[in-house]
This record gives sequence, C-alpha cells and structure tokens, in this order.
Amino acid sequence: FLAQMIEKKREKENCSQKLDVSGPLRYAVYGFFFTGPLSHFFYLFMEHWIPSEVPLAGVKRLLLDRLLFAPAFLLLFFLIMSFLEGKDAAAVAVQIRRRFWPALCMNWQVWTPAQFVNINYVPLQFRVLFANLVSLFWYMYLASLG
Repeated sequence: FLAQMIEKKREKENCSQKLDVSGPLRYAVYGFFFTGPLSHFFYLFMEHWIPSEVPLAGVKRLLLDRLLFAPAFLLLFFLIMSFLEGKDAAAVAVQIRRRFWPALCMNWQVWTPAQFVNINYVPLQFRVLFANLVSLFWYMYLASLG
C-alpha cells in the first residue's frame, strides 16, 4: 500500500483514491507460501551442510546463498508473481529477460551485506525474521520494477 501511495503522489494524483489490494495480496501469498518456508529450510540446510566447525563456514554459506540461492529465488519470484498476475508464458519470458539481471545485480548489492550479518551473527532461529525485515524494503524495490 505504501508503494502505491508514493507512486500516486509522484503522479500527482489524489492519494485518497481507492488502492488496489490485489498487489499486496499477491506479495502476501508469495511470502507465506514461498519466502518463509524456503528461507527456513535453506538456513537449516546451510547449517547442516556447512557446520560452524568447517573452516570459513560463514564465507562458504554466504557464497552458497549469493551464487546459488539468490538467482534461483529471484527467478522463482518472477515466475510465481507472473503466474499470480495471470501473465502468459511469452509475457513472463519478456519480463524475466528485461528485469532479472538488473534485479539480481541489485540483490547482490542489498542482500550480500545483510546476509553476511544474518549468516554470521544472527542466531539460526532468528534468521528468517531478520531476512523478513530486509525483505520489507527489498519487495518495495521489486514492486517498483512494475
């Protein structure tokens, strides 16, 4: 809703106009069914696969997250959101070709420092919560891509 109000103000429209609830609802569905569960199990997987006793465990986890999980998760985001928006396969392909690489580059800029802190300093049981706080702003950016 906040992103919609900012956009309407930018367009110099009346902010009291009816807001579209379908966009925030799509993000809520995506977060509930995909972001939360996938993040939870990915953090558990990283702890199991790369235990803290392994030399440079934090660096290895960060590389796994940034080089494998981030691109796959971002691609999943574009696919699921396009499906929820009712786009056909051709429109999805165009959107991914146009937006994936710029979004991934921004993802690396935003999420690499956040995940460094999250993976190395946040206790396992709070990592999804920490990531969700960053996600609040990250999804505003993704929503601004259109």
